Amino acid sequence: MGKRKRDLRGKSFVWFDLGYTLVYKPRERVYRSFLRENGIDRTEEEVGLAYHLADKYFMRAYPGVLAKEERLYFPWYLGVLNHKLGVEFGLSAQYERLMELQQRERSKWQPYPFSESVLRSLKRGSIGVGLISNWDATARRLLDEHGLAPYFDAIGVSSEVGWTKPEESIFRHSFALAGVAPEECVYVGDNYYDDIVGSARVGMDAILVNRYGRLGIEEIDHEPTVASIESLPEMVLQPHSNNGGDERVG
Repeated sequence: MGKRKRDLRGKSFVWFDLGYTLVYKPRERVYRSFLRENGIDRTEEEVGLAYHLADKYFMRAYPGVLAKEERLYFPWYLGVLNHKLGVEFGLSAQYERLMELQQRERSKWQPYPFSESVLRSLKRGSIGVGLISNWDATARRLLDEHGLAPYFDAIGVSSEVGWTKPEESIFRHSFALAGVAPEECVYVGDNYYDDIVGSARVGMDAILVNRYGRLGIEEIDHEPTVASIESLPEMVLQPHSNNGGDERVG
């Protein structure tokens, strides 16, 4: 017997993860450029799936590692990624070349095409919006650069507050900033072990983002699980929310 779907309408506040929930890096393009330099061709879909599976493996087996500085784990991560694609390279040289290609191709974090419209819909529906993220000091600048910062009522970033998900303290600190209780909120993120586990510890409902259905999270039994945040407004907004009114940002 399947789990009964939880009705999230009536929540007054939505908290977001940042990486691969609101923003992404076009890393597949850079990795494919490296492969082509070495006479190997893989499709964008093949590389994207390999990255996804490597991410999920690290989230499950090495909690917290992906929140560290990239230079501290990425050569190690590359070994897993290469294995998923059936290729072998010297990891130090590969890492250095990928960093060069990333600079050349200006591969930077950017919002998903639907991220701003989702945030706008929530604000028009009088839903509060916040960020709780394991991120470095660039988080606020990233939001500012892409015009997303005005949509947020509260922001809790690990590098600023000294706690990381799934620690309860980063969630409780963020609730205090926004003046909300966990029962009023829902969290949305792509890392079950940081986002969903952390939310459960403080009594907050959560939505798991997993782009490839059940791939990479076969050990997890969580609902709701969605492919992206694009469907979020219809999940949390009341049927007669004022989606045509003025935006409430700031």
